[in-house]
Amino acid sequence: MTSEPTSGNTVAPLRNVSLLSELVVRIRDRPMGLPGMGCFHGPSGFGKSFAAMYSANKHRSYHVQVKSVWTRKKLVTAILHEMGVNAAKTIPDMVDQIGEELSLSGRPLLVDEADILVKKGGMIEVIRDLYESSQGTVILIGEENLPHALRQWERLHGRMLDWVPAQPAALQDAKHLARLYAPGIDLADDLMNALVQAAAGSVRRICVNLDRVRERAEMAGASAFGLGEWAATGAEFFTGQPPARRAL
Repeated sequence: MTSEPTSGNTVAPLRNVSLLSELVVRIRDRPMGLPGMGCFHGPSGFGKSFAAMYSANKHRSYHVQVKSVWTRKKLVTAILHEMGVNAAKTIPDMVDQIGEELSLSGRPLLVDEADILVKKGGMIEVIRDLYESSQGTVILIGEENLPHALRQWERLHGRMLDWVPAQPAALQDAKHLARLYAPGIDLADDLMNALVQAAAGSVRRICVNLDRVRERAEMAGASAFGLGEWAATGAEFFTGQPPARRAL
């Protein structure tokens, strides 16, 4: 586990970072008897993984990012690896190991890309087993439709304390990211507003476009850059839309 990041040169002030951090604290510090699971959901590119990495540091959470090729055994061994625990030989024993570690440590478990577990059916039940074994704090992170997809798993759906939607990136988010991706360049508000609009709420696209702006500003030898200077370069913001089909 890496050390806790500071707000001056990390993603800490981003809105979705704060939302997930608050969710982790709310569930971790819940009154006795309340359920201990939560869900953080939103479209791809909204910075959910940024938020998960920050919360893993700040709250000493265990954090795993599920892969599409994972099996139930790979899921539990990956969690145990994150915990620094030598895995037992069978899946039931590994589930017990994880439950014991979550219970004794009091540390949250963040499961990113949890949609994959839902699509694979029985794999999401493993997460419910982990929660039942520990009564700890378990947060599922995934795409916008995740809360609705979980409705078919009533025994898990009923253990949710809160559902928190990730929010589209705003101007303030972009201004902070500019300090990371375009350091030393004074970016005018007209440029930043246009950049945020082109990104359509995606933190990922904001970062891509800030890097493009930095490159153009450095090529021009400019320490300040506005929408006019950007337009003069002939460059365009990345919007995620595929290019028009070429006539060959």
